[in-house]
Order: sequence, then C-alpha cells, then structure tokens
Amino acid sequence: MNRLSLARVLAILVPCALLGGALLSQYVGGLVPCEMCMWQRWPHLAAICLAFIAILLALRGGPRAARAFVALAALAVIVSGAIGVFHAGVEYHWWRGPAACTAPAFSGSAQDVLAQIMAAPVIRCDAPQWTLFGVSLAGFNAIFSIGFGILILWLNRLRPAR
Repeated sequence: MNRLSLARVLAILVPCALLGGALLSQYVGGLVPCEMCMWQRWPHLAAICLAFIAILLALRGGPRAARAFVALAALAVIVSGAIGVFHAGVEYHWWRGPAACTAPAFSGSAQDVLAQIMAAPVIRCDAPQWTLFGVSLAGFNAIFSIGFGILILWLNRLRPAR
C-alpha cells in the first residue's frame, strides 16, 4: 500500500474508531456525554464524510481532488483534537469552560417536567467521568486526533516520496 492509499485509509478509519469509541463508552459503558464531548464528535463526522469522498474520487481517477479531501478530513480530525485539548483543560481546571452543559428536552405537565428534571443526570464538563493514568476521554481524543491528523497530513504531503 502506498502512502497516499494509507492516508486515505487512516482518514476514514481514525475518525470512525474515535467516534465509535465515544459511542461505545456512551451506550455500552454508560458514560453520559457533556456538551463539549458532543462538540468533539461533529468534526469526526465531517472527517468521515470527507474521507469517504476522497476514497470515491481516488477510485474514479481524481488523485489531486482526493488528496485535497484527505487533507480536509485530516484537518477535521485535528479540529476535534483541538476541542479535546480545550475540554481536557477545563477538566484539569487550567481554564474555565462554558457556563452550561447539555440538558435533555422535557415535555408533559409541570409535574412530569419536574420529575424528568429531578431524574436527569447532571453532566459537568469540568469533571471527567472516566480516566486512565490521569488522562480523560477528552485528553485521549486530543492525543489521538492531533497525532493521527498530523500523520495523515504527512502521508498526504504534496511532494512525492523519494
């Protein structure tokens, strides 16, 4: 596999793996995402779409356009990592985060809404729900997203390898 093919493969696999991990931690692990956790997912979704377009373009013989979409996908992955850096900084109390985090939509009578509010989990953006070796999920997203995003850009570089 040449470096451009590897860049395309990583451009789709990395955001799929990171987004898949986030969804597994939510739906299997029971971790409820805060607002900033959700922010980190959107660039990964964009990266998946951009990488898919790059793969289609490469298959149709548009290598220059395919490389441009791989670069955009890599930048989207890096954006998710940058949001992860911000979120991790909020969790480590290096800086302040947004004043409010996500809340579910409530419906029904006033009594039903009050019961739903009281039963809803409080998700704080400044308190990690899970860590490994002192690194939160936001921190791991930052490390992997920025690292792999840079690797994808390097593999996709414009000048040919010698």
